[in-house]
Amino acid sequence: MKKVLVVGGGPAGMMAAGVAAQKGHEVHLFEKNSRLGKKLGITGKGRCNLTNDSDIENFMEQINGNTKFLYSAFYQWKPKDVMNFFATHGVKTKVERGNRVFPVSDRAYDVIQAFIEFLIQTGVHIHCNTEVKDLWVENDQLKGILFQNGTYESGEAVIIATGGLSYPKTGSTGQGYIMAKKVGHSITPCFPSLVPLVAKEKWVTDLQGLSLKNVKVTMKTQKGKILYQDFGEMMFTHYGVSGPIILSASRSIVPYKESIDLYIDLKPSLDIPTLDRRIIRDLEKFKMKDFNNSLYDLLPKALIPIVIQLSEISPDKKTHLITKEERKRLIHVLKEMKITIIGNRGYSEAIVTAGGVKVQELSPKTMESKYMKGLYFVGEVLDVDGYTGGYNLQIAFSTGYVAGSHIY
Repeated sequence: MKKVLVVGGGPAGMMAAGVAAQKGHEVHLFEKNSRLGKKLGITGKGRCNLTNDSDIENFMEQINGNTKFLYSAFYQWKPKDVMNFFATHGVKTKVERGNRVFPVSDRAYDVIQAFIEFLIQTGVHIHCNTEVKDLWVENDQLKGILFQNGTYESGEAVIIATGGLSYPKTGSTGQGYIMAKKVGHSITPCFPSLVPLVAKEKWVTDLQGLSLKNVKVTMKTQKGKILYQDFGEMMFTHYGVSGPIILSASRSIVPYKESIDLYIDLKPSLDIPTLDRRIIRDLEKFKMKDFNNSLYDLLPKALIPIVIQLSEISPDKKTHLITKEERKRLIHVLKEMKITIIGNRGYSEAIVTAGGVKVQELSPKTMESKYMKGLYFVGEVLDVDGYTGGYNLQIAFSTGYVAGSHIY
């Protein structure tokens, strides 16, 4: 039996602590906040998208880089294992669109409570309001941890589960990177990922709150290189755009310092000739009306004035007077509505951090450091991240499980 010190009371840290305690170790979990799972409580807009009910190959397609590193962890603790774990601890789950898995109750609070009960049942010593400053190392040997107040805690194994830099209000300050560097680990440069984007165009704010479903988005550089393309749901905000496909797209474009062109295909299921016929039909239907009263069958009400503005067709023009050239301009707007992305909302609104502790310096089977025996890294502190859909929490659960179960 070993004394195990877990730094960070998020999903990865709680999983690692409970599993290590199940193995018979004396486990101490340290959390700087007054309660465990603070960030977990706001995931999935408070509903907590636990995992994704799909096979490992699908998971690999949803991970951004370093996918091979996660194979072992995902096979050791699969999505079904996560669902069974929470069912065992009183949290029934349901599968929604895109195979996203949520608690039946739609309450992240229930997930946190299940974890706390798991920790209590396994005998984990929980220490909240306790901030860890650094690792305690002597003669290149891991001795334990150093607290912010200057005191020490000895231990034979330390699991770093401090998270990344996203949502700093929940306590994510990047402290784990600092600890990793001090013992020789490399940190892949970090940036906010799964983050809302800021638009240049002022008209975007007029659409605040409007959600678009079943649209196609394409992100391009100023030279026309396609960085990202996807089909799904997005939303307009007072500063720009958000929603599932925008958040996923952010992973590909945030590293670019230049502005990025976002093109929205509002009618991806219709090719240009079919869309033209559809417009002709609508114009004929509303032939006695002004142009701005002829698009209600085609578009959401809030979007109509913007589309008309961008098409440069007079809103007061009689519908039967619309020319072929004007229809062409309208089709262009519907198939390629352009928005200029000039920034993002930063770590304060990013769901995850891209970058982190270089995974080539860790064992993929155990999460143990190759540089220091007894030191493990799990969760968002690692240089692995996925798209939206439950993939990032699965990374946290799987890496936490692997570390907790491989302390001997």
